[in-house]
Amino acid sequence: MSRSSQYNPFDQAASPEHFSTPNSPFLDPPRPLSGPIPDRSLAGTPRDDALMLPNSGSTDAVLPEGDIPSKESYGAADSAAYAARRPFFKRAWFWLLAAVALAVVVVAVVVPVYFTVIKPNQHNKVSSGASSGAAANGNSGSSNGNGASSTAPSKPVQTAVTTGGDGSTVTMEDGTTFVYKNQFGGFCEYSSTALRGEHESEPDIRPWRQSKAIGLKSETASLVERVDDPENPFDNSARANSWTPALNETWTWGQDRIFGVNIGGLFVLEPFIVPALYEANPGSVDEWTLSTLLAQKGQLESAMEDHYNTFITEQDIAEIAGAGLNWIRLQIPFWAVDAWADVGVDGNGNKVAEPFLAQVCWKYILRLLGWARKYGLRVNLDLHTIPGSQNGFNHSGKSGSINWMNGPMGLANAERSLDYQRIITEFISQPEWKDLILIFSVINEPFMAKLGRPVVESFYWKAYQMVRGITGTGAGNGPMIAFHDGFSGPGGWAGFLAGSDRVALDTHPYFAFNGKPNREPINITAIGGDGQELGGQWPQDACTSWAGMMNDSRTAFGVTFAGEFSNAINDCGLYVNGVNDDSADVAAYGPGCPYWEDASQWSDEQKQGLLNFALASMDALGDWFFWTWKIGPSSTTNSVRAPLWSYQLGLQNGWMPTDPRQASGKCAHFGTQAAPFDGQFQAWQTGGAGAGVIAPGATADLAWPPQLNNVQPADMARLPQYTPTGTIHTLPPPSFTSPGVTVTAAVGNGWVNAQDTTPAQTPIPGCAYPDAWDALNAAIPAGGCQPAA
Repeated sequence: MSRSSQYNPFDQAASPEHFSTPNSPFLDPPRPLSGPIPDRSLAGTPRDDALMLPNSGSTDAVLPEGDIPSKESYGAADSAAYAARRPFFKRAWFWLLAAVALAVVVVAVVVPVYFTVIKPNQHNKVSSGASSGAAANGNSGSSNGNGASSTAPSKPVQTAVTTGGDGSTVTMEDGTTFVYKNQFGGFCEYSSTALRGEHESEPDIRPWRQSKAIGLKSETASLVERVDDPENPFDNSARANSWTPALNETWTWGQDRIFGVNIGGLFVLEPFIVPALYEANPGSVDEWTLSTLLAQKGQLESAMEDHYNTFITEQDIAEIAGAGLNWIRLQIPFWAVDAWADVGVDGNGNKVAEPFLAQVCWKYILRLLGWARKYGLRVNLDLHTIPGSQNGFNHSGKSGSINWMNGPMGLANAERSLDYQRIITEFISQPEWKDLILIFSVINEPFMAKLGRPVVESFYWKAYQMVRGITGTGAGNGPMIAFHDGFSGPGGWAGFLAGSDRVALDTHPYFAFNGKPNREPINITAIGGDGQELGGQWPQDACTSWAGMMNDSRTAFGVTFAGEFSNAINDCGLYVNGVNDDSADVAAYGPGCPYWEDASQWSDEQKQGLLNFALASMDALGDWFFWTWKIGPSSTTNSVRAPLWSYQLGLQNGWMPTDPRQASGKCAHFGTQAAPFDGQFQAWQTGGAGAGVIAPGATADLAWPPQLNNVQPADMARLPQYTPTGTIHTLPPPSFTSPGVTVTAAVGNGWVNAQDTTPAQTPIPGCAYPDAWDALNAAIPAGGCQPAA
C-alpha cells in the first residue's frame, strides 16, 4: 500500500478494507503480588522472543582513488593537430560522438561527485571532525566529559554511500554474510571504501562499527572494505519499506502507522525469553539472582557479554525490516548507566549491593541502534527496569515487593529513577539520535493498583517536567514521552496533562493474564467471518475488546499505541508465569499446556487460526509492538517452549503475517464495527501550536511528593531521601575507528543541554538506609536522611 495524504488508516467507514472496533472492559493485569516472594519469579506481562529469518545487505560501489575522471580528460586534442583539417563540427557524425562523450562525462563525473560529496552530506549536518562535535556540547558536572574522537586517516580515501535492497549481500562484523530480503521497497544505507596504499592490517572491530574486508588484497594496493557510511555513521537515509518515511523524513502521527516488534530479553533477561541461562543456573528467578549466581562462578561478565553479542544480531534487525515492520521497542535496564554497590542494609544488618553488570551493555545498545538506523527502523526506547522495582515482576530487575514510590524507600528510589530518565533524555535528544529514537517510554508497567493513581500521575508529571526542561517544547525537540497506563486501560487517562507537548499513552493488552484458562479452540471456524476462515472466537474477541478502546483513546487522550501484545491467548509456556511457577501440565489458570508449548504439534488449521488472531489484533490496535521478536530455546528440549510469544518463529512457520498490511479491514471482516479515528490529532498533541501550554488546574492535584502507600501521612516528611550532590554520569557516544577513514560527522558528547548542570542523587552520609529493594516492613530511620534545605 503506497502512502498517500488521502489515505486514513483509521477510517474504517471509508473502505471495507480498513477497520477498528468497539469498547470492552480492559483485560486484567497480571496476577497481583501477595507480598515478597523470594523463591519464585513473577512475570507480570510476559514477553517472548523467537528465532529470526535471514535478511539484509546491499551491493558495493567501490570508487578507487584516481578513477574519478576530470572534465579535462574528455577535452579536445591538441589544437595544432586540427589546424590543417576541415572542422569536425561541420560533419554530421561529430555531433553524434559529442553526444556520446557528454553522456560519458555525466556518468563519470556527476555520479561519483553525487555519491562522494552530495549524498553523504544531504541528510546530516557534519563537522570537520568528531572531536569538534563533542567539544561543542559542553557538559559540566559530567563524569565522562566529551565523547571519543575518531582516528585521523593515514591515507587518502574515496567513499561512496550505497543503498542496498532486496537481494543484497550483507557482511556482518564476524565475516559471515546473509542476503537481505525486503520485498517491500525498503533499503539500507552503507558505503564502500577503497583504500589505496600499502597493505593494511584488519580494521579494529568495535560494537558500533561493522568493517570487514571483502575485496582483493595485493601487495601493490588495495584493501577494499565495506562499512556503514564511515564518514557519517549517523546518515538517516534508510527506509524500512515503501509506505514508511525514511528516517530523515517526517513521521506523521495519526497518518503513519506503527508496525513494531519488541526486542525483549536482550538487555533485560526475562526467564521465558532466555530460558537456557536460567536452566543452567538453578535458583535464579530474575536478573538479580541470575547475576548473583553467575558472579559467584566468576562468569558474570563473560556470560552476559556472550548473550549481548549473540542473542540478537544484525541479521535479526534486517529480518525485522524485511518482515514489513517499521519500528522496534528496545528494552534497556537502568544499569546500562550504573548500579550501586550500597543500597542500604538488610534485616540482618548486612550491606546490600546491586549485583547487575553495570554499564557493559551500553556499547551493545549503541550497536543495535546503529543497526536500526542502517535498516530504517525507528526506535521506542523503553526504560524497563527501575530501582526498587515498579511492579514486583521479574522483568523489573528483581521479583518480589514494590519499593518504587511505595513504602519507606519509595521516594528515594523515585529520585534516583528520575536521574536515569534524565541521563537517557540528554543522550537521545542529541541531533545524532533524535530522528532515530522518536519515543522514550520513561517507565515500564508501574503497577497502579498497588501504587495508587495519584502516585503514578504525580510521578508522570514530575518526569514530564524533567524531560521537557531538558529538550524544550515543540516538534523536533526531544522525543515523544510515553506513559504506560498502569494496567488500568486507556479510558481513565482521557484529558491527563491536556496541553502537554508530545505525550503518548502506552497500553499492553493481553488475554493471557485475564484470569481465565482460555483453552477454547482456535483451529475451528472463526465467528463472524465468511465461514471459510479459522480462529474460533479469538479474532472477534480481539476486535471487540481493543479496537474501540484504542480509537476512543486517540480522540480523548491523543497518541495511543499498544507497546506490547502477543499471540498468547493463554498463559501456557515455559517460565511465562515465572521460574518455579510452571508445572509440566498446569499453568496459572488451568491444565493442558504441553500442546501450546510445542509448535511442532500444531496443525495447519491451528496456524491459520493463530494467523487470523494476529491480524485481527493488529487491525484492532492500529499502532502496535508485538511482544516479542525472538524466544530462545530451552536447553532441555532444544526447542522454543513459549512459541505463542515469538514473532520470528511465527513468521517462519506460518502463523504470523508476511505482510502486516494484511491486517487492514480484518475487524470489519469479522463483523466488528467501531467509531473510526479520523487520523488527525490536535496540534499540541504532536508538538504543534499550543504544545506545552498546560492549564494550571490540570496539575493542581499532582503534588510532589505524593502521599505514598505503606507510609503513614505523619511519616512522609521523615522518609529517607538522597541528596543531589553526586557526579552525574553521561552515556558515552559510540567510538568509530577504521584504518584510512575519518568520521567527519559530529558524534556528540552524550549531553544535549549544557545548561543542565544539577548534580546527581547520591546517598546522604550517615543515613542508615534500609534495603532499597526490600523495605516495606523496615523502620524509617530516626533521622539524618533528608537533604539539606
